[in-house]
Amino acid sequence: MSKQFKVIERMDFLLEGWQKSNDSRQVFLSCYRLMTFNMLKAINQGGFHDPDWITQLLHRFADYYFDALYCYDCGEKPSKVWQEVHQFTSEKDLRNVQYLLMGVNAHINYDLVLTLYDMLLEEWWQLSKKEQILRYQDHCKVNEIIAASIDQVQDELLSPSDPVMSWIDNAFGRVDEYLLSKLITNWRQEVWDQACVLLGTSTDEKREVLRLKLENSVLKRNKLIALDF
Repeated sequence: MSKQFKVIERMDFLLEGWQKSNDSRQVFLSCYRLMTFNMLKAINQGGFHDPDWITQLLHRFADYYFDALYCYDCGEKPSKVWQEVHQFTSEKDLRNVQYLLMGVNAHINYDLVLTLYDMLLEEWWQLSKKEQILRYQDHCKVNEIIAASIDQVQDELLSPSDPVMSWIDNAFGRVDEYLLSKLITNWRQEVWDQACVLLGTSTDEKREVLRLKLENSVLKRNKLIALDF
């Protein structure tokens, strides 16, 4: 396996253990693994303006997930966002779609904002307007890959274990896949906007205020996702 695909190897190692122990964290990670694999394929097929930059972004993004996971498993405190996700996943008996959306919410609406800020901070003000637009277009290109993967996520990861999801799929066809894709696309647009706000913030103190506001927003959304239904 090439160095580029080492992240898939790390995910497979975790999934093997979680599937044996029936750990519900496998639901989000299985989806994340599928999306990451499809992303890497698109990179290798020339799907992005700057494949090197998007590859760096993909790996730094994954590091946020892995770092929070290892902190939690080692008894240290990860971000409040991931602390809550892991607690809900271990303590609440929820539908797989809820476990999935909690992970997606935490990783996109929190981790991705910080990842984009990390990456863009190193270069943003040196980029031309055209280069900035190309960065944004590469960010949006990911939405197409996510949309193309939604059917596979539902068929392979959700419906087999949840008759309600299977019923929704049979009753509404591709409407539910469209809505999930639209939700994630909207979240990712908000993420880009929030990262740009962080870039334009002049002091560490002001950035921390924005980070805390972001954290609270993600925590509130996760509590809604975790409601019994």
